[in-house]
Amino acid sequence: MTTKYKEIETRQKLSRVIEELSDERNLKTVVFSGSSGMCMPSMAVLKEIINLARSVLFPGYFEEKTLSAYDRKYHIGVAIERLHSLLRDQVLAGMCFAECECEDLGELEKKADEIATTFLERLPEMRETLASDVVASYNGDPAAKSYGEVIFCYPVMKALTNYRVAHELLLLGVPIIPRFISEMAHSETGIDIHPGAKIGKSFTIDHGTGTVIGETAVIGNNVKIYQGVTLGAKSFPLDDNGNPIKGIPRHPHLEDDIIVYSNASILGNITIGRGSIIGGNTWIDYDVPAGSRIFKR
Repeated sequence: MTTKYKEIETRQKLSRVIEELSDERNLKTVVFSGSSGMCMPSMAVLKEIINLARSVLFPGYFEEKTLSAYDRKYHIGVAIERLHSLLRDQVLAGMCFAECECEDLGELEKKADEIATTFLERLPEMRETLASDVVASYNGDPAAKSYGEVIFCYPVMKALTNYRVAHELLLLGVPIIPRFISEMAHSETGIDIHPGAKIGKSFTIDHGTGTVIGETAVIGNNVKIYQGVTLGAKSFPLDDNGNPIKGIPRHPHLEDDIIVYSNASILGNITIGRGSIIGGNTWIDYDVPAGSRIFKR
């Protein structure tokens, strides 16, 4: 077989592959064609958005140089302007991604701008909540030497920053983007927090690896959980057509002042009462009264 013949045969094979991959019958669930010329949200830009948010929420910790009081205000101002511009464009891309066809792009652009502005207005409150998480992590870990160590080094703070950003965007009705952001933290830290979960102040996860917090989980204030904990769902109820019913509460509610030790599985739409302690490697799928102590012997 000559080299020229081999080249022709290779081209023919590649052409068949291209035809098969381009066949509309194979594209229904895996293709994104875009709408109104819009691209889908960019993972690279969303990473920049999170980096900017971290630098604004924790000034001085994620910059290449020390910030004086004067520099800090200038730095935050520049970051906020950049953050608004990037977030506005990504929110717009997310809305077009979700709607498939953007019939009124001008109206969506206006809505995206309003959402980005409203989100930025919530940053001071978000910082206050994250500060309570920092204090909880520091007070809950004898190995922590300073708040700065917690902010700069602890995976829980990276995961919680992403979660609290994603959660606010979800509350503002932004599609797809919150899940992007939460999965970025999941990949980076091994902590999986759905943006739909509701988490109070002074929350911490010790170590964190393997922790899963489901979409409809509700966590009160001053709650501490350890690595490998799952706040998950049991089997899903189905509709008349056999499809899972979505949007219903299916994850646990942890009230205030609770500790859950490593590798505990708390499943279903149940309530763990205030002040309870759940031991490691336990399986809980029933309501637990306030002040309970549950351990696996």
